Amino acid sequence: MAKVNMVDAINRALSEEMARDDRVVLLGEDIGKDGGVFRVTAGLLERFGSERVIDTPLSELGIVGSAVGMALWGLKPVVEIQFMAFVYEAIEQVFSHAARMRARSRGRYTCHMVIRTPYGVGIKGPELHSDSTEALFCHMPGLKVVVPSTPCNALGLLKSAIRDEDPVIFLEPSRLYRTIKAELPEGDYTIPLGRAEVVKEGSQITAISWGTMLHKTVEATEGFDVEVIDLQTLKPFDEETILGSIKKTGRAVIVHEATGFCGVGAEIAAFLSEHAILHLRSPIIRVTAPDAVVPMAMLEDYYMPSVEKIKRAFEEVMKY
Repeated sequence: MAKVNMVDAINRALSEEMARDDRVVLLGEDIGKDGGVFRVTAGLLERFGSERVIDTPLSELGIVGSAVGMALWGLKPVVEIQFMAFVYEAIEQVFSHAARMRARSRGRYTCHMVIRTPYGVGIKGPELHSDSTEALFCHMPGLKVVVPSTPCNALGLLKSAIRDEDPVIFLEPSRLYRTIKAELPEGDYTIPLGRAEVVKEGSQITAISWGTMLHKTVEATEGFDVEVIDLQTLKPFDEETILGSIKKTGRAVIVHEATGFCGVGAEIAAFLSEHAILHLRSPIIRVTAPDAVVPMAMLEDYYMPSVEKIKRAFEEVMKY
């Protein structure tokens, strides 16, 4: 089987789910005729028609609000927002309605929808095109937050997200769209939400990461005995896999490209402090972006955590 990139994997997931369930509909700016800003939905308009692949006006608030109504009516909308920072225009609909619907109706209704959006630095985009604010959505009860790191888990996680009854924020690392290729599994391949993957086994350090940073973390393990965990689902995250690894290694390094203050890494560190303190041999170290707005293109590579910085964190925890 030929190797494909993440764009192709996501396109396959959407196509297979639309063929499997005629309640799945796509909404977004330019997703039909143009195939989306990154061409992720290319060819789907021709296959499924304009009633299921809907080009919308340029209004994120309207797009997400319409999807909430569709979900309550029994459809399964999958929204594409062109860049993560554009979701901010729709936060009122996400936080006040989509996330609260199950609680508001005492379980009688669910808001069965997915919001897909590229995120993160690495494509030299202008301002508001490279944010990594996943912690914002993890803080809101009622939402699930998913981040793929390879074409294979992009396929499996997106199919599971579309089938999940709760609203899911599906964050696609734009840097990885076309830089990594893999052979996709055949058949109806899914990955359960809430389950992490141990992508590299080790015995001295546990490194926890996701998205683009996962690959830098793996690269940084050369010369160290590190177990690398791809979190995959940020909320709810896989407590069992993380605890099992920490009990084995006794050291934790958490790597993400979002800023450190109140980031997802801080929540994981707090969880380990509460549940694994007696197994820790060293302080927990987080490797993150600085507490600053994402810079313009020329400074992007300095903003993103580097392999060298991750290596220094490994060296630091091994001093204990």
